Amino acid sequence: MNKTFKSPAEAVADVPDGAVVLVGGFGCVGGMPSALLRALAQVPAQNLTLVGNGPVLGLEAQKTAARAMRVPDSYADASLLLKNGQVRKLIVSVPAMAIFQLKEPFPIIKALQEGQDIEIELVPQGTLAERIRAARAGIPAFYTPTGLGTFLETKKEVRRIDGRPYLLEYAIKADFALIWAYKADSYGNLVYKGTSRTFNATMAGAAKITIAEVAEIVEPGKLDPEAIVTPALYVDRIVKR
Repeated sequence: MNKTFKSPAEAVADVPDGAVVLVGGFGCVGGMPSALLRALAQVPAQNLTLVGNGPVLGLEAQKTAARAMRVPDSYADASLLLKNGQVRKLIVSVPAMAIFQLKEPFPIIKALQEGQDIEIELVPQGTLAERIRAARAGIPAFYTPTGLGTFLETKKEVRRIDGRPYLLEYAIKADFALIWAYKADSYGNLVYKGTSRTFNATMAGAAKITIAEVAEIVEPGKLDPEAIVTPALYVDRIVKR
């Protein structure tokens, strides 16, 4: 029952070529699993598909976006994997942001300029969250009105239900989920803090293997049951940052 791993490197050592990886967080404010991503950047896995809200914006963009809030020195995101050429596809809501003027291009733009062949699938934020949640719930697909009349409708099934058109969206089947939580017990029950619950809690249990990076690990029984958001059933590995 003890799911604790000694290090982030040990926790992600078996991520293979071609894996689909959910990356938690909502930028630096939402608890990015930075230590796990640093470790994954050292793994020889190639042709990865990364799924997340905005996992490849880069450190400079996060500092610009945070403004009044200090970005932790330990912060890193999945742009490390872009720099290594490990990424084949992105399924994201925000690959870059035009509203910020940065000294260097956003990591995804730089990767494309350098000739990397990366497929980008843009997904509305709510639809992305639901596609992930559907995978955890065992729901293969669902209908949503979001994206109708836009380029997102291309090649998708449209069905009228109660006189209204909807797009068919499929659950995202992932191999690994890398998430961040504030605290865990050794069983894998998770407690979040602030906005870190965003996407992290949604992704827990939505992949074959869920790995949680946490700030603190306590003994079973030390967490307030009423504060536990993600039960241990959804978590396979935990590692302290």
